[in-house]
Amino acid sequence: MENLNITFSPELPLWLLVLLTSAIALLCLYGLVKQLRGSFVRLIAGALLAIALFNPSLLQEDRSPLKTIIPLVIDETTSQRLNNRDKQTADAANDIRRQFEKLDNFELREIRVTDQISQTSDVSSALFSSLNKAVQDVPSDQMGGAIFITDGQVHDIPENIKQPNINGPLHVIITGKENERDRRIVLKNAPRFGVVGESQEIIYEIEETGFNNKLPVEITISIDGEIVAIDEVIAGEEASFIFDVPHGGKNIIELSATIAKDEISEINNRAFTTLNGIRENLRVLLVSGEPHAGERTWRNLLKSDASVDLVHFTILRPPEKQDGTPINQLSLIALPTRELFVQKIDEFDLIIFDRYKRRGVLPVLYFDNIARYVRDGGAVLVAAGPEYADRTSIGATPLNSVLPALADGKITEAPFTPQIPETGQKHPVTRDLDGWDKDKPKWSRWFRSIGVDKVGGESVMENENGEPILMLQRHDEGRVALFLSDHVWVWSRGFEGGGPHVQLLRRLAHWMMKEPELEEERLTAQASGKTLTITRQTLGEKPQDVDITSPSGESLTLSFTQSEPGIWQVETEVEEIGLYRTTNVEFTALAQVGPANPRELAAVISTVKTLAPIVKATSGSIQRIEGAGIPRLIQIAQNATASGRGWAGLVNSNATVLNSVFRIPLFTGLLGLALLLFGFASMWFREGR
Repeated sequence: MENLNITFSPELPLWLLVLLTSAIALLCLYGLVKQLRGSFVRLIAGALLAIALFNPSLLQEDRSPLKTIIPLVIDETTSQRLNNRDKQTADAANDIRRQFEKLDNFELREIRVTDQISQTSDVSSALFSSLNKAVQDVPSDQMGGAIFITDGQVHDIPENIKQPNINGPLHVIITGKENERDRRIVLKNAPRFGVVGESQEIIYEIEETGFNNKLPVEITISIDGEIVAIDEVIAGEEASFIFDVPHGGKNIIELSATIAKDEISEINNRAFTTLNGIRENLRVLLVSGEPHAGERTWRNLLKSDASVDLVHFTILRPPEKQDGTPINQLSLIALPTRELFVQKIDEFDLIIFDRYKRRGVLPVLYFDNIARYVRDGGAVLVAAGPEYADRTSIGATPLNSVLPALADGKITEAPFTPQIPETGQKHPVTRDLDGWDKDKPKWSRWFRSIGVDKVGGESVMENENGEPILMLQRHDEGRVALFLSDHVWVWSRGFEGGGPHVQLLRRLAHWMMKEPELEEERLTAQASGKTLTITRQTLGEKPQDVDITSPSGESLTLSFTQSEPGIWQVETEVEEIGLYRTTNVEFTALAQVGPANPRELAAVISTVKTLAPIVKATSGSIQRIEGAGIPRLIQIAQNATASGRGWAGLVNSNATVLNSVFRIPLFTGLLGLALLLFGFASMWFREGR
């Protein structure tokens, strides 16, 4: 394909050329008006000079035609898998491919759009942004329109609908059926944070499409997979659910509506929100016996934690101590035993007895109340020293009914390096403590341990003889820990390099206060992009396989692999967005893939309304596969009608690519010189006559 064009390449500045040619034209025009002899010849000579100054050239271009690019955008998001839409989409795409095989001037470029999984962005069906990315390498004058195959639920329609960067008509083929029915839950107001134990309110509404009657709908409400309430609401009316925040950390609240007959999908019958539970300051009661070298270890640790309110008493003057000091000269505060251990005992999250022995300060009856406090959900930690092995031990009180072990009277005064047994290596309190090494732990020695008769609980730390040093036990709803050495303070002083006393004691305190991360038996699920990671924490052997249920109800069973002692994991790639439910025996964990309650699942009804304005602005067409079928594609010229009954037009861009250019100067060389000499000679000849 060849094109001929004339171009100009003057050697002088344009302003100077305009000035010279204007002067020549004025002089010639003056001569013509005055009818001076030779004016016409002067005009011809001046014109030849002007042409020579503009340096004209003849360009011969060799061009090859380019095919017009037509993007075919195929919506493969979650909503396109409903109600047989995926089959409709595949059939429509195959039909369009067959038609393009007969259109020699066009090239089909397929763009497949899947769910855009993101925790921060709620744009799932991003057809226009996917289109723009896919045709960045295509000049706009090579585009001739675009074709969409979608259910109409598109979330990134450009605000300026008159400029959709396709340089032609947009033809939309809608999947799905008319008059589809759907019911969904919409969260109107859901708190993101809440104080543990305090009430929070979630406001929601049931929206229905295609339903004639507004009948009560049953709503099931669950927290972390456990059903907590069942209610009935009327579609279109706001309803609320009030609940107490059950625990710190992530709480997943799920609302599920009854599935109606002939409903297009049950995916959006569920809605969920994540509430982060925040604990108020934890209240800890620390009761120290006689002063000792490690007394301040617990106090310093607990006071350094901003989330802990500490009440600390040290027994400095037991009732039997009589030294003659007048009462009015004592500055000591009497231990308010009744207030602490009867009236307000349930207000404490943790009670610590640090080397405490019975000296008549606490009546025996109060220890029975402390045991009751444990069984009702409280926590007690006993940091024992030599007093635990004699007759003044608190193990000789009703508290012994909840203690993990009782002393056998043996006290070992010899250096030893604390060891982590197999159970402790799995337990979240002692697993992976800093400096732990199975062959030789990188922490200092302790110098005293108390012998016990083991009666229950788990031994998570031992001495080198296999005798327990730290024991943990559950009693009904409560928890008890027993330290059988009072030398943890050695680690805090840095002796022989010290040890992870802060890490150990903080984990221990939070385990006793039931932090979910420190549960021995726990199932968690976490999503990162399209990767779902399920973690099973256990003190036992390999757990059973985990069952995974996708938002659409599809099930998958996977086997765990051990990643470290006590931790078993499995990873899988997922395609759907929404809430995944994982189940392992009696444990259930939920994981959110993508944004909570994504738009892709919120509205799934097939519609022509969302894309109709932009289709109209581009003079395109929009029609359903059901009924109208796939339109016949034909080639049309620019500005021609782009659609009609049963057909859709694609604009031929007539774009070309330049292969080579041949340039022929028209007024240079001998020819140009001869023409100029001829012109000026004619002028002089005429003047000489």
